[in-house]
Amino acid sequence: MNDAVRKLNQAGREPAEAHHREAPNNVEAEQALLGAILVNNDAYYRVSDFLKPIHFYEPLHRKIYELAGDTIRMGKIATTITLKTHLPADGKVGDLTIPQYLARLASEAVTIINAEDYGRAIYDLALRRSLITIGEDMVNIAYDAPLDMPPQNQIEDAERRLFELAETGRYDGGFQSFNDAVAQAIDMAGAAFERDGSLSGISTGIHSLDARMGGLQRSDLIVLAGRPGMGKTSLATNIAYNIAASYEPEVQADGSFKARNGGVVGFYSLEMSSEQLATRIISEQTEVSSSKIRRGDISEADFEKLVACSQMMQKVPLYIDQTGGISIAQLSARARRLKRQRGLDCLVVDYIQLMTGSGKSSDNRVQEITQITTGLKALGKELNVPIIALSQLSRQVESREDKRPQLSDLRESGSIEQDADVVLFVFREEYYVKNLEPRDEFDPKYEEWKMQFEKVKGTADVIIAKQRHGPTGTVKLAFQSEYTRFTDLADPSFTQYEH
Repeated sequence: MNDAVRKLNQAGREPAEAHHREAPNNVEAEQALLGAILVNNDAYYRVSDFLKPIHFYEPLHRKIYELAGDTIRMGKIATTITLKTHLPADGKVGDLTIPQYLARLASEAVTIINAEDYGRAIYDLALRRSLITIGEDMVNIAYDAPLDMPPQNQIEDAERRLFELAETGRYDGGFQSFNDAVAQAIDMAGAAFERDGSLSGISTGIHSLDARMGGLQRSDLIVLAGRPGMGKTSLATNIAYNIAASYEPEVQADGSFKARNGGVVGFYSLEMSSEQLATRIISEQTEVSSSKIRRGDISEADFEKLVACSQMMQKVPLYIDQTGGISIAQLSARARRLKRQRGLDCLVVDYIQLMTGSGKSSDNRVQEITQITTGLKALGKELNVPIIALSQLSRQVESREDKRPQLSDLRESGSIEQDADVVLFVFREEYYVKNLEPRDEFDPKYEEWKMQFEKVKGTADVIIAKQRHGPTGTVKLAFQSEYTRFTDLADPSFTQYEH
């Protein structure tokens, strides 16, 4: 067999290639796996989820594996006899004909037990060959790039290809037994029992909201929507900072870190700059009005508070990306990178309508939004983190007497409503009542207006319009507009629930 291997390695190669480095490969592993499949077709199912014909180095092996797979999937038996009719009879592998070579593979096959190990070895070598190709392409393009191709485009293209390569080999799919699913559910309940606040998900830092949602559940797409001025960015910023500030890492057996409480947060701020976002968080934490911070209208005591707060905030694992008009593909690539480099437990996107789809620019905005929400949902599942995506509401809210948002008010609502696991609406009646203030304070209606305004002043409703894992309903919160801060109300009786 060693002679056959040597001859196989030499077949079809030019003598000049001896002076070059050979691409990583293991022909013996390919032969061993193919032999195992020919002897026992069950070996194919052990590797077919991750191993494709393209991963084989030797073209003949590629063809044999592809034929075997097609035959087995049709419900037939793949053996040396059934496959040889589909291969060229006059082909040669060293001194052997193709039918003789198939017989040799089967006669010297390894056991089915080793099939997956050989499959993994073949796959890993294919990955290394792909890395070499990407590296060579990067060098060649950098040398010969046209003048109208900026280097940034090449960097993004190389990054995209590397991430694609990293993700295609990940195999987490397939069926799992119900026993495993039950064990995972019990583990989740146990973790919730031990975690602060007894939550199955990550705490938002707002207790009345956590009580309804059980925290933010991993892999969920949580859409947070509202009309301009309602405070949706403020609420998202509050939640993001609360999660990052309460981060407590726990070392795992393999040396990696996992969040015991809180978590590492990635914040895509497509509308506001990172400086504006930081100003809001500082204002919320120090109780110094953000407008005063921007104008510099602060006392020395306030400034000392700001400095102390900024020093504390430097340790908080909150990462901000302020790229405007980012595409779903770019966002996904950067999120994967953040998870690998720093860890990631929660992602915030402010907001969906400022993103672009992955494809070419299209006149069909609804189709593009569908691509974005589907991409966000898939990213949440892939990274196993909750994604809070902010969304605008259509203007039809303003034309109604009752300004409370409904699911039908979501702009390009079909896909957003369908893909979201949770839909939250932020509604501040104070905003609308304030605009109804009579101009004349001696107007008979003024007192009635004043009573109504005092009733709703400083409050906000978070309407849970959809929730896959729990009840819908309304949670009433306190809102301090000067500090852009949402908190629990002192009187918990304000919280309303629907089942």
